[in-house]
Amino acid sequence: MMDETPELQAFRAETRAWLEANCPEEMRQPVQGDGDICWGGRKWRFQSEAQRLWLERMAARGWTVPQWPRAYGGGGLSKDEARILAQEMRRLKARPPLSSFGIWMLGPALLKYGNEAQKQAHLPKIARGEIRWCQGYSEPGAGSDLASLRTSALPDGDEYVVNGSKIWTSYADQADWIFCLVRTDPVAPKHLGISFLLFDMESPGVSTSPIKLISGYSPFCQTFFDDVRVPQENLVGTAGKGWDIAKYLLTHEREMIGDMGSLGRESMHQIAKRSIGTGRDGRLKDGVLRADIVRHEIDSYAFALTMERVKDEAKAGQGVGALSSMLKYAGTELNKQRRELLMSISGSDGLSWEGEGPEEGDLAREWLRSRANSIEGGTSEVQLNIIAKRVLGLPGA
Repeated sequence: MMDETPELQAFRAETRAWLEANCPEEMRQPVQGDGDICWGGRKWRFQSEAQRLWLERMAARGWTVPQWPRAYGGGGLSKDEARILAQEMRRLKARPPLSSFGIWMLGPALLKYGNEAQKQAHLPKIARGEIRWCQGYSEPGAGSDLASLRTSALPDGDEYVVNGSKIWTSYADQADWIFCLVRTDPVAPKHLGISFLLFDMESPGVSTSPIKLISGYSPFCQTFFDDVRVPQENLVGTAGKGWDIAKYLLTHEREMIGDMGSLGRESMHQIAKRSIGTGRDGRLKDGVLRADIVRHEIDSYAFALTMERVKDEAKAGQGVGALSSMLKYAGTELNKQRRELLMSISGSDGLSWEGEGPEEGDLAREWLRSRANSIEGGTSEVQLNIIAKRVLGLPGA
């Protein structure tokens, strides 16, 4: 690139050569379904040898988390080097080697609030995909009003005893550890007395019950804690100050959910051409569908550029803050729009639910699943309120 220093140009050339030599061809194909996404963890079973190799090679370089410090399993890259890596992966159409709540949410929180022992214990395992995490935030009586949570963690010697339940715990039945908001001071005002605790999902007293959705999938669980004993050394930050960590982590969660709007999947016009063909002029015959696809792809490009700008600003020390709500709202709307278009492209075939093929009914199920994007990580209504107040600076009612 013309504006890159010789050092960055050399880094780009080296990165391009390494990716060409080490990214398996199978990992250069568009993500088609959940099986193409590697989550890692003790229970994970690789879908292919190529998937295993890609994670292993990238983790060895620290490129699953390129900007984390090398001491914690990261690549130690500068923001410019990380940008080049991302660009070169996009050029190659390389899939992310690892998807992880540990990378997207817990990792940044531990880097900011964790002590050295906690960082050493957890961050390298997250970077290598050895531990899969789930998030214990929402409860049956504490959703958007999260600070009303009632799950308790009472000190007993050098341990906490945890009782209560969480709901909408994504992939809790497949996770190894949980980062959990608990109430350690039952008499403090609701935003106080909340603490941030880490514990193993195999601890005695932890159980999960999958929640079957209208889509037929069960990505969510209700998670129960019955006298679960957790070492006090697993407390992140200060007891009673977990709300600060929770808010910081939520900005990363909303950014992650918003990023669904720019996932490296096959472009919509390519899917449409393959599925329904084109006229003699090489264009889709359905002018309305053609316009909808063009509008969606323009919005997707604009969103991807906005994501890149916000990330660069964050890396420059400006932080993301309330902008995460903007990214979350726009990204989820894009993802829902994509699912609507896929259904339109497929026509009546998209309505199929059961059949002989392993992917039969996936389109309809994923379309139904996408409706939850407006709820998880904070409802769209909550995000719009945050955008109005903290991004646009509009006066209250």
